[in-house]
Amino acid sequence: MNDLKMSNQKHLNLMVLGGHLNRVCSALLLAGLLSACSVGPDYVKPIVDTGLQFKEVEGWKVFDTSSQVVTTEWWQIYQDPVLTGLMDQVNQTNLTVAQAAAQFQNALALVKQASSAQYPTLGLNADLTRSDAPYSTSTSGFDINPAPQTRYGASLGASWQLDLWGGIRRNIESNEASMQASAANLAGVRLSQQTVLATTYFQLRVLDAQKSLLAATVAAYEKSLKLTENRYKAGVSGKSDVAVSRTQLESTRAQLINLEWQRTALENAIAVLLGRPPSALTIAPHVNWLIQPPLVPVGIPSTLLERRPDIAQAERNTAAANAQIGVATAAWFPDLTLSGSAGFQTAQYAQLFTAPAQLWALGPALAFSIFDGGLRTSRVEQARANFDIQAAAYRLTVLNAIQEVDNAMVQLRVQAKEQEVQKLAVDSAREAVRLSQNQYEQGLVDYLSVAVLETTALNNERTQISLMGERLAASVQLISALGGGWSDQELANAGNPVPAKAVSQK
Repeated sequence: MNDLKMSNQKHLNLMVLGGHLNRVCSALLLAGLLSACSVGPDYVKPIVDTGLQFKEVEGWKVFDTSSQVVTTEWWQIYQDPVLTGLMDQVNQTNLTVAQAAAQFQNALALVKQASSAQYPTLGLNADLTRSDAPYSTSTSGFDINPAPQTRYGASLGASWQLDLWGGIRRNIESNEASMQASAANLAGVRLSQQTVLATTYFQLRVLDAQKSLLAATVAAYEKSLKLTENRYKAGVSGKSDVAVSRTQLESTRAQLINLEWQRTALENAIAVLLGRPPSALTIAPHVNWLIQPPLVPVGIPSTLLERRPDIAQAERNTAAANAQIGVATAAWFPDLTLSGSAGFQTAQYAQLFTAPAQLWALGPALAFSIFDGGLRTSRVEQARANFDIQAAAYRLTVLNAIQEVDNAMVQLRVQAKEQEVQKLAVDSAREAVRLSQNQYEQGLVDYLSVAVLETTALNNERTQISLMGERLAASVQLISALGGGWSDQELANAGNPVPAKAVSQK
């Protein structure tokens, strides 16, 4: 029965302790509601003159500003299944993207850390102390060593630094903007790696086309060598014709062999982009590979502000820097912290949760720096200067983006005209070779004249293939310069990224 009474008394005392804590928490909550001020300037996006249109506008389709330029899977417009399979892998396994993703997770954690400062901290403390210390009496003046004492304690404590001036809120604002900048950086890194992969893949396919051309040329030159040898044996041609024909054949074979290591190097580069060792990737050659650059609508310069990840990153860095001005300014005002605790303390364990052992405390603490040698002033100045740096970087990023788009547009236009002219050159070179071969068979010219024209024709055909690759690379650069289908609306959900879908190895 006595044990039951003691248990009930302890429960009653714990309820009383809870009442004390409720009053402490209520006081902290009331004080928190009083803090609604935020010092420092509110953020305004820097203004930058983008111009009304791109410099290179003639012949380009302008898209509806309410629609996307291309989808996020922009490589689909090339209709190459091998490229699509490689892109699926690079989005999942590229190590540079993995680094940027980890940096984003780090920024997300910093936002959570900054947000935690808004809330009170609650702690539980339990202790047992055994002590033995001398003390002096007023009558004898001698130190007396009493018996060692044991004390038991248990308490709950809460503290809350009130955000009266908005320094904590500005810090959260800064970290959230930095987190969004990190999300934009992740999108930019992913787009960059996709761009490198597409460009490298097209270079590899250009080498495939050139190898196919050289292999066919070697086969044709072998027939020519056999023809000149037969003519020499028949006494129709001189020995010099055989030497010229053999030289032509072997030099072309050397060019074909040279392409092998170039193709292997590109294949190895693609493997590393996929996060795999070179030995783990083999891309089958494509003999009749031919593709034309797609038509890419470009819009107006101002749309880049919403489509380019690097622009969004620079703008969010500017917003973060602006919020840091408020953080630095808040240091000029006093810090107010409310703290409270309630618990029990006694020398008898059996009496630990009894009414006589109760204790509680509640009170504010005010801290204010009167003199700091100009530290706070310099920090505000530093924050403002950093904002100016980021604002200038944002404007420069916008202008560089417009420049990249204009350059890619000019390059595509010029290369399209160049390819048309190059086709005429190839046709003329082939006709010259046909005529000279007829003259050689009739004995009107020596084989050197034929070989010179055949070499010219071969060089023109290789140039035509290279131009095709350059146009494809320029189209990739244009899509990348336009943002690759990305939109800054994705930053709104940056703190809750959608997990990437699983992709099978191809």
